This record gives sequence, structure tokens and C-alpha cells, in this order.
Amino acid sequence: MNRFFLVLVLVFALGFTSVNAQNFSTHQVKKGETIEAIAKRYFVTPSEIYALNPDAKKELKPNTVLIIPLSKAKKPKTVVVKELQGFKKHKTRRKETLYSLAKKYDIAEEDIKKYNKFLYADPLRKGDKLQIPIFKITEEIEEEPTKTYVVQPKEGKWRIAYKFGISVKELEELNPEMGEVLKDGQEIIVPNIEDEDEKEVDEKYSYYKVLPKEGFYRLKLKLGLEKEALEALNPGLAESGLKVGMILKVPFNEAISIETSNSINLADSIVDFNSKRIAIMLPFRLNRVDFQSKADTKNSIVKDRYLDTSLDFYSGVLLAIDSLKTLGVSLKVDVYDTKNEVGEVSKIIDDKDFETVDAVIGPLTSNTFDKAASKLRPYNVPVVSPIGLNLKLYDNVFQSRAPNDKLKSTLVNYIKADTLADNIMVISDSKHTAISNSLKRDFNYAKQVHSRKNKESGEDEFFVIKEDIEGALKPGKNIVFLETKNEGFVSNVTSILASLIKAEDKSTNTEAIEITLATTNMNRAFTGDGVSNEHLSKLQFLYATTSKSYKETDNNPFVKRYEKLYNTTPNSAAVKGFDLTMDVVLRLVTSEDLYMSVNNAPLTEYVENKFAYKKKLFGGYYNNTVYLVNYQDLTIVEVKQ
Repeated sequence: MNRFFLVLVLVFALGFTSVNAQNFSTHQVKKGETIEAIAKRYFVTPSEIYALNPDAKKELKPNTVLIIPLSKAKKPKTVVVKELQGFKKHKTRRKETLYSLAKKYDIAEEDIKKYNKFLYADPLRKGDKLQIPIFKITEEIEEEPTKTYVVQPKEGKWRIAYKFGISVKELEELNPEMGEVLKDGQEIIVPNIEDEDEKEVDEKYSYYKVLPKEGFYRLKLKLGLEKEALEALNPGLAESGLKVGMILKVPFNEAISIETSNSINLADSIVDFNSKRIAIMLPFRLNRVDFQSKADTKNSIVKDRYLDTSLDFYSGVLLAIDSLKTLGVSLKVDVYDTKNEVGEVSKIIDDKDFETVDAVIGPLTSNTFDKAASKLRPYNVPVVSPIGLNLKLYDNVFQSRAPNDKLKSTLVNYIKADTLADNIMVISDSKHTAISNSLKRDFNYAKQVHSRKNKESGEDEFFVIKEDIEGALKPGKNIVFLETKNEGFVSNVTSILASLIKAEDKSTNTEAIEITLATTNMNRAFTGDGVSNEHLSKLQFLYATTSKSYKETDNNPFVKRYEKLYNTTPNSAAVKGFDLTMDVVLRLVTSEDLYMSVNNAPLTEYVENKFAYKKKLFGGYYNNTVYLVNYQDLTIVEVKQ
């Protein structure tokens, strides 16, 4: 036992003679004992013992004195079982009472009365002949309906709910203070089932959370599975039936996934302090910049959108590198100008040594990115796309931007779960008829409204009138999808919808009409100067997005440092540069490599972006998480899913 540990034991043994003394006990280790066994004996976790006894991690020697925290866990109840073995005769003497006889024979007074029934009516007298019951006393542990469970890495609410055969809602009811985000090592209450009855999540399957009002017929339409097939995959379903929030095992389907909210802070989990090497490939196109004067250089930047975006992105990368350095991460960074040319990408990779590169961030455009990914594939070097969509997902590709169908499915599933929605309407222009029809399939009772067309030319005029919408609304909550990329059409529709919101007025027998505006494709049309933010806020405009805007009131350290260094607020490209670089490098220093980090760090989140990579069955990885946000009081806030 080292001196530090000895002092610690003495402090706890001698120094805490007041209230604090009751928070700890000690245990002398016996030969062959393990921390797990000791933890079980005292109803604590191994991590709680290690926290007070750090030396025990290295070696657990016999006769070592451990400091044991007093458990807050519920102890198992014991039940005394009395088994009647026979009787002993007793003749009552003078001054004997039921109390003294009960003490003498170590039984209850009620037990004497039970087998000598005359005592219920008459008092005990001298000379009474009694039969004293003889019991065999045993203690049995009464099985608790619940037990304490320690959250494992990668586990979110739905995984634990599935493991113990309950719904997410039931898990939350068992743990009202568990919080939105579960942490590795957190203790929660779960059903006390046998170990062999616990279900494990099989990554070869997908998992689906049952929504309100969903029966087997609706699941058949959505999942393409008959009731019998679901029951075969989910033992016990036939007996329990469907419940809201229940987790169902279904055949693998990339379109089906349960969003996990268990975000991990990788900065607290760094285990590898060996130097890492990353490469940044961006289309700076410095060969086009006019360096003759400061004004010419500025003009070159303004005119070249590739250079402008690359500089913003790279400014975020630089701050990430600085932040990583303060965390003790050793990093070598190679920066390359791709000139936005496929040939230049090939030349860079051929001329430079990429075999020892741990990860590549970029290039930005699809064609140059595909070239980099395909050429680095033989070296198994992971290539991370900052903004690309619909990429060729080679097995070394990480698409950091979530696909568009994820945006739609997140929004649609959220609205389907809204039990208060009384009516669905889809308003679209002619260019978005396909998405309107798709939403009609998702909500078969939805009403469709199309923008008006020129009677002579048949061309879309991008407007509707009040009567087109008013007749399709219902009293109660109305969800209205608006699908367009035309700013004028957005302005036209939002102003009409805002005017149709009504409060309940009992004096005039007017029923309330609530309207929530939504879109599956958030684009510049909704943020144009001609669109009223007051109307959007009044309509609680709802949409899914790959990134959320930071709030200036959050006092984010990155934003503060960026403003101090660059004398301006960071735009989305700068934030993405910071977030993506932080994520890639932290994944490298907390896992064996970027590929392994997909399992070790299922969800990470930074300033404006979060990352939860999912592997295609045959191919690479794509970000499978998005934000759901809406307008509230002229600000955009995240909606909890």
C-alpha cells in the first residue's frame, strides 16, 4: 500500500468522525476475491470502488484495505418462511403471560392463539394446557420486480428498452430522472428478468419503434411485413400485442432506423496520444488568385465561390487544430489545393505519401471526391466528404452529410407520432408534384392543393388564393406541408395561412384553428427577403435539417474564439470545418481507427453538426442523423424527437 493510499484510508477512518463518516465503509481483501465480487457484495458498481481506490485497477492484493461507498441501491428484500414441524405441550404456571411464553419459545403471541383458539375469547390462566407450535424458520430472498442496470457504451434508450422487453416510454417511467442523454456507466432501473431472457441488438437487422395508433395493418403497409412475420421475429409479441414505443426487430432496411440521442463527448475519452496524420483537400484554386494588390486579391476571393467556401471551411479547421492541441492531441496536417480538377487530385495522390495518412477530409465536389476515394481505397484510407450527397459509397467513404430521404423520414415520422394532428394538407407547385404524391401515400387522408396555372399557357403561376386553402382546413390542429423552391409562392402561402389561424371564441361559437407549417425540403425560398419571419414564427415552421444554427446567447467557446481571431461571426462553412475536423480526429484518438469509431461512438455532436455513421450493407458509411427544428418567437429552436 503506497503512502498516498494509506493517508487516504486514515483520512476516511479518522478524519470523518462527523456526518461524512456514514458515507463509507472499508473491506479487507481476501485471497482470490475480485472487484466484481466485492462490488456485488456491497451493492455498488466496480467503477465506484475504483474511484476511491485507483491503485486497485493495477493490482488487487490480499489484505489490501478498500474504501467502499455505502450503496444507494435498493437491497433485495428477505421474507421469513415458517414451516410447522409439530407441537410441544406446556402447562401454564403462575405469573406466565402470552408475552413471556412468546419470548420463551421465540414465537409470536398470535402463533400461540392460532393453535389454542380458546385464548381468543378467554385470558390465559394458571393450569391451562397449551400446545406450542414448533417452526422451522428459513429466510428467502424476495425477487424484486426491478434491478439496477449500468449503461454500456453505445447504448441509448431504445437499445436498453429492447434488451429488457419494454417500451421506451416504460423505461422513462421507471427512471423519471434519467435525462435525455444516457451516459456510459450511468445506473438506471430496469425489469428484473433472467439473463437468458435479455435480448441483444443484432446489427444484421433493423429496429423499428411503434408509433401511436399503429396497428398490424399500418405496419404491413409501412414495413411490408405480415403480422405472423413480425411475431416470428419478436417472441412474446403475440401475447403482448403492439404497444406505443415498443421496439420491433425487422429485416435489415436502410430506410428504417431509430434515432439515438445518446451523444458522446469524445474529448473525455482520449486514449491514444500517438501522433495522427490527416490530409485536407480543398478547391482553393490559388492559381486563379490575382495577388498584384490587396484589392485584387479580395476581388478574386469574392468572385470565386470555391475559394470563398474553402477559406471559410479552412478557418474552422484551423481553430479545431488549435482546440485539439489543448487536449493533448498530437497532429500532423497536410493541406492540398485540388484546384477543383480531377486530374490534380490524381497527381497529388500519386506524388505524395498517403499510405500513412489516418484520414482525408475532402475534396468538396462530387467528381473530385470520387477520384480521391477510389485512388485511396487500396490503402484503406478513410475519406470524409464535408458536403457531398449521393456519393459512390466505396467501403472507405464517410458521407458526413445525411441523405435527403433521412430529412423527409424524420419529419414524416415525427408528424405521424403527433396524436393531436387533426388534418394534413400538402400545398405544392407543379415542379414538386412527385413529393406531394409521396406525402399523400404517407398520409392517405391528406388533402392536396396545387398552385394555380395560367389558363392559356398552362404554366405554373406560383400562387393560390385564400379559398383554395380555407376549405381544406379543419377545426383543431392542421399540419400543412409546403413543397416549393419559389420564394414568391412561399410568401403567398405563408401570408394566407397566417391569416387563417383562429382562436376559440365561445361567444360567437368559433372553433380554434391551429396551423403548423412544414416542408420536407428547406431551401433558400423560405429564407428570402420577401418571406415574413413573423408569419413563419406564427405558423411554428417545422423542418428537418443537417445542421442547426448556433445561438449567440449560448456563449459558445468556438464562436467567441472565432470572432476574436477573425473579427467576424463564423458562417456555416466555418462551423462545419471546425465540427468535422474535431469529430474525425477525436474518433481517431478514441478508437483503433475511423472505421472502429462507428461502433464505439455512435453519436457525436459539436457546435452545429452531429454525426452518427451507419454502414451500407455493401459499401461505405453515411451520416444517419439530422436535427428537427421549428420557429418559435422569431428564433429557430431544436425540437426533441
